[in-house]
Amino acid sequence: MTELRAILFALVATCCAGIIAKPAIAQVYPSRPVTIIVPVPPGGVADPIARILADHMSAKLGQPMVIENVSGAGGSIGVARAARAAPDGYTLSIGNWLSHVGASAVYPVQYDVLKDFAPVSLLTASPVLVIAKSSFPANDLKEMIAWLKANPDKASAATVGVGSAAHVSSVYFEKVTGTRFHFVPYRGGGPAMQDLVGGQVDLLFSEGTTALPAVRSRQVKTYAVMAPTRWFATPDVPTVDELGVPGLYLTFWHGLWVPKGTPGEIIAKLNAAVVDALADATVRRRLTDIGQEIMPREQQTPEALAAFHKAEAEKWWPIIKAANIRGE
Repeated sequence: MTELRAILFALVATCCAGIIAKPAIAQVYPSRPVTIIVPVPPGGVADPIARILADHMSAKLGQPMVIENVSGAGGSIGVARAARAAPDGYTLSIGNWLSHVGASAVYPVQYDVLKDFAPVSLLTASPVLVIAKSSFPANDLKEMIAWLKANPDKASAATVGVGSAAHVSSVYFEKVTGTRFHFVPYRGGGPAMQDLVGGQVDLLFSEGTTALPAVRSRQVKTYAVMAPTRWFATPDVPTVDELGVPGLYLTFWHGLWVPKGTPGEIIAKLNAAVVDALADATVRRRLTDIGQEIMPREQQTPEALAAFHKAEAEKWWPIIKAANIRGE
């Protein structure tokens, strides 16, 4: 009888061990497709970046990466969707200066962009370029500023949505240089660039990737890079510092987040996949081909993104609010 009891006990223990082990196996991450919410429509700058990274990350993680475009209100609709997602690592949020800085100061959002997300990694950046139609009567930035001062409110500047980088950098430029011009709103960078090339609008403070084809083909006049260093994609274009307007910077950067509460080991696994992707020669070539500068390795950590994001918000939120820029 004692021997029988021992056998039964061993069988029960083995069964229980199997039951306990099953959840642990099921919790191996990732065990199903991972969604990346992109807060811009297909064709927006964040969209190709997400797709390029997803191609590599899916191979690294062993699961498909699904791109979901959720656009509107400066990216805040997509960001809100991501904020409500379960913190299990299966919903990621790619974002940029507009969606994760500008939108929160312009629109009545229902989330805290600094507190409701856990950072994964800084990804890429491109500067804002000061460009004008080819017939604009100024040959360099100094002449442009002088002409605008002598002709207040006579020039037009295209903006791409309320609170966009194009809008905010235009307002910032006015404040710093003491110039005035009127704004013409557009629904996207493509239509704005098309009208600039066609001469229907005078100026555009454009995110570099969007401007690059027209700049390279010399369909527009390119005056300056709004960054402390020259841009690798346009090495012959001087910086605002070189042209006497120091500190007039706006960098259009991209990062990757997950909802707050996501386990640290999942964030670490995602970060490792991102770092691996950004080190891959093919990924790097595809990103630089569209004008994206890959962040240095030391800035690809969650901690670096958290610090960078906070600093950007603290710089730009007061500027946007002081200019009374509000979304509809």
